[in-house]
Amino acid sequence: MTVTVLAILETDFKPDLSLGKIMNERLKVAAEDLRDIHLQGLESVGQRTDDVVVYISYNPKYKIRWRIVNDVAEEVEEFVARTCGDLGYIQWKTSVMNIFKGSEQ
Repeated sequence: MTVTVLAILETDFKPDLSLGKIMNERLKVAAEDLRDIHLQGLESVGQRTDDVVVYISYNPKYKIRWRIVNDVAEEVEEFVARTCGDLGYIQWKTSVMNIFKGSEQ
């Protein structure tokens, strides 16, 4: 299985410029560590063509949050959730918004 972890540097909030630079560097290192160290065990799971893609970012309280952005087996999702939880990361929950706007008459 191919493991991809992407650091999403754009957030819903704007930290101070110098703080933002430090936070972005920390997030990049966290993404590399998550992929290369903590989720390395997933590389031997499933088929070679299987993959898991995890996004990590900051929430407004500067905690690292994570979410899986593709369809994976339940045991893979549980492994990622347990690993990220052990690291103190929180699950990235998104609110669903209806972006379709009909005519208001």
